[in-house]
Parts: sequence; C-alpha cells; structure tokens
Amino acid sequence: MDIPNAEDTQVVSLAIFDLDNTLLSIDSDHAWGEFLLEQGAVDPVAYREANDRFKRDYDAGQLDMNAFLEVALKPLAENSMEQLAAWHQQFMASKIEPNILPSAEELIARHRSRGDTLLIITATNRFITGPIAERLGIDELIAVEPEIDNGRYTGRVNGVPSFQQGKVTRLEQWLENRDDSLEGAWFYSDSHNDLPLLELVDHPVAVDPDSHLRQVAESRGWKIISLRD
Repeated sequence: MDIPNAEDTQVVSLAIFDLDNTLLSIDSDHAWGEFLLEQGAVDPVAYREANDRFKRDYDAGQLDMNAFLEVALKPLAENSMEQLAAWHQQFMASKIEPNILPSAEELIARHRSRGDTLLIITATNRFITGPIAERLGIDELIAVEPEIDNGRYTGRVNGVPSFQQGKVTRLEQWLENRDDSLEGAWFYSDSHNDLPLLELVDHPVAVDPDSHLRQVAESRGWKIISLRD
C-alpha cells in the first residue's frame, strides 16, 4: 500500500477520508435503510425500492440529493431520540463493526502517527456517521447535518449537504473556521462523486475505486490502493 510512512513526519498535513466503501466495506446510508427495514420501522415495499434506487443513482453519479434526503431523514423525524439511539447501537454492532476494514484502521493509524489532522467527509448524515467516526477515533467530521428542533429531528437539513461539490463548499468553510489550508492534504475516496474534492488536494488517492474514478485516476497518475486485501 503506497501511503505515508510513520517515519515521514517532516510534512504534517490534513488527511481526509471518505467513509462509505472507503474506510467501510459498505455504504452506511444504504445499510441504515436495510436495518430500518429489518426493524419494521419503515414501509417494507416503498422504502426498500427507494433505498435501492437512490443507491443506484448515487453509483451512477445521478443522485438527486434533495429527493434522497427527504426520504432518508423522514424516519429520524418520525421516531424519538431514545428509540433512534437504541437502534443505532444495534446498527453499529450488526452492520458497521463487521464492515470496518482492518487496513483502513492501519491507514488511519499511519496518518495519526505522522501527526496529521484526521477528517472524515461524507455525504451520509451525522446521525449515522457520528458514532462511526468516534469508533474510528477521528474527531473531525463533515457530514450532512439533519436539523434538530425542540429535541427532535425535523426531517430537514441544516446548511449545504456535503455531496459532490458540496463537499468542497463544506470543507472550505471548515478550513476557514480553523484558519487552515489544504496545503499537502491527502484525500482518500472510492467514488467519482468525490472528483471535485480529489482534484483540489495535493495527494488524491483512489481507494478500491469505481470504474469511472479508476479511469480518471489512471489517466492522471493518481495513487490507486486497496484496503480490502
């Protein structure tokens, strides 16, 4: 795996990671939908059809993010925080823990040992991904922000969704708040949906990339690695 060595500490930088199908072997958003179906918490026909359709659209680079979020955030609004927390604990044990890639944890540890700032940036919402980032030991997370009002989710979104060009927008806001820059930054992703951000960093890395991203990475001489070996 061609990644920074622990001894290469002369340049401390920002290490940015996509989450789904990069650090995880699954898409956590889609897996959460499957989990809700298993719990009988959503319509067994309509929700499954939508969950699978949105996943296909994402893979094809044709996802209508607003339409997706309208469906994806509805179960958060329909259930109490207590119920959601209980479900998420089960979700972490049954869906996430078995799909954390050991090589991904080694990659994170290597960047941590260099003193790099670790950041996950994902198009999946913070309710799903916050505990996953915590499990991976990464404090900094940029995710879709579900709106909360009076202690409950509303089903709406706060701010710009961190999807495609929105990842760049949200990252720029994050950097501005920290008075930081992308100088020397790494970004690891599997998806061509992340090309806007991959094109910005000094060290773009395609991780088990989809066919479109692999083609782009090969044509531009970007690193291509696998965390599934």
